[in-house]
Amino acid sequence: MSPSEKNLSALIKAKARELNFDICGIAKTRKMTERAEILQKWCEAGMNDNMSYLERNTENRADPDLLFPGTRSLAVVGFSYYSELKQIDHSAPLLSRYTYGINYHDVIENKLEKLLEYVKVEVPGCEGKIFVDSDPLFEKGWAQEAGLGWQGKHSIVINKEIGSFFFIGIMMLNIDLEYDKPLNKEYCGECRLCTDACPTGAINDDRTIDARKCISNLTIENRGPIPEEFIPKMGGRVYACDKCQEVCPWNKNVKPNNHPEFAINEKIAGMSRQDWQSLTEDQFKELFSNTAMGRIKFADLKRNIAAAILSMDF
Repeated sequence: MSPSEKNLSALIKAKARELNFDICGIAKTRKMTERAEILQKWCEAGMNDNMSYLERNTENRADPDLLFPGTRSLAVVGFSYYSELKQIDHSAPLLSRYTYGINYHDVIENKLEKLLEYVKVEVPGCEGKIFVDSDPLFEKGWAQEAGLGWQGKHSIVINKEIGSFFFIGIMMLNIDLEYDKPLNKEYCGECRLCTDACPTGAINDDRTIDARKCISNLTIENRGPIPEEFIPKMGGRVYACDKCQEVCPWNKNVKPNNHPEFAINEKIAGMSRQDWQSLTEDQFKELFSNTAMGRIKFADLKRNIAAAILSMDF
């Protein structure tokens, strides 16, 4: 490692902080064959439910060079979205915190583009590519490889400072840098709070999730009716589920994020149960089109609303 590589890594991390990323680490590229094998076995067991796309492009997920030829380094950033619950009517359907504010893809992509442009100025001839859930890639694996955290029993990456409520963004670069040590330890110990608290028992004992039972999958990716046996367990959740993270001790003292982009829309925060029940497609587009919920079809959201309200009456 040359002094220039070490200095550039420090500059990238400093620029990431300036762009308001909460954490940043840098990993050396490699093939993640071990994660590809886990994914393949998980899909073969049918735990990907109807997400057949997860069965494809396994080689691309494992090898960054197939996604961006010439990759030598990956800068991995974390952007906290934790906040206290902001919905006013406690009898209204419950949103996951990650839906608050502007669509996180747009927010993080914009910031990573600025970070990439900064690196290109510092290193003429440098090329890179950014990823925010945009291509088949083991984001959690690279967060761990960059030393940002470990994969908790609920399968989500946990960072000692900011907990697990954070988005992951990745910037691939064709230059060598100073690398952080991969975090090969885990700090969950014997704790099983997330596993035991999961409303539907979707958390497996190998740090994977059975999507067929997961409320997040059932309310987002699922295109059919929500299975009747899971409706009483939804707890009013209308889009995704934070339960496993809410009970995690590593999130106990986490501070709310300081990102104004993730402040909940006041109209959404003030929606009553009746407002949700009477929601029209035009209102849906007005309120949610620029949020993470913009990807769901209106008919599927209405299905979720009916199920969420029914679940609160059990």
